[in-house]
Amino acid sequence: MPLVVFNQKGGVGKSTITCNLAAISASQGLNTLVIDLDPQGNSSSYLLGAQARDEQPNVAGLFEHSLGYSFRAVPVGDFIVATPHERLHLMPSSPALNELQPKLESRQKIYKLREALQQLATVYDRIYIDTPPALNFYTRSALIGARGCLIPFDCDDFSRKALYTLMDNVQEIRADHNPELVVEGIVVNQFQARANLPQRLVNELIEEGLPVLQPYLPSSVKIRESHEQSLPMIYMEPNHKLTQALVALHGVLRGGEVKAEAKSRRRA
Repeated sequence: MPLVVFNQKGGVGKSTITCNLAAISASQGLNTLVIDLDPQGNSSSYLLGAQARDEQPNVAGLFEHSLGYSFRAVPVGDFIVATPHERLHLMPSSPALNELQPKLESRQKIYKLREALQQLATVYDRIYIDTPPALNFYTRSALIGARGCLIPFDCDDFSRKALYTLMDNVQEIRADHNPELVVEGIVVNQFQARANLPQRLVNELIEEGLPVLQPYLPSSVKIRESHEQSLPMIYMEPNHKLTQALVALHGVLRGGEVKAEAKSRRRA
């Protein structure tokens, strides 16, 4: 089931959460794909590191192909690359996404990603989608095509205020385009248990009935080292407290809407 990680506020850990959950899926034997829809390409850099190249296949190519017509359809797998990690693949981002957006909007290509996801679901056990920090064409495409949505929350009052608008936007897309879309939950990121403000904000979200997931992801400088080394935590330090929290969070998702049985599949 495709899972989109989305927040209209930047700097809340979307790419970090996307890549680390995907790496855990792959490490547990699941064929896993990350689709990077953010033109900044943080997930692509995180998973590929020095192997990232401008000329490699990417998600912009998928969208660009949808603007033309060809008697021979290009397989969606042609826009996917392998990462250095077993069972973990990536559809990289590209700065060209910015130029393509108005063309895609004018040609009403909002459902093309959903069509691609339907094909990819026959190949991959898990699909994670990283999105830009805006409710734009790419984010809407992801929410229309996904079955689940994770919302990172970084224990900040500005994030809390943005959360209500975000939830309304997701529900609107659910009502208008994708009745199967489920808000899988709010992921509390960079949580400092000894600080009063984070604890109060999270408790208030819970009291309001919002779907706050546990465990909370602790704040740690190790995640910066993980970014620098282009090595998700499960590969860099599997026994670290943050890694263990991510594994536990992944387990919560497996028990809910994201649960899927691992299948023996080959990349198409």
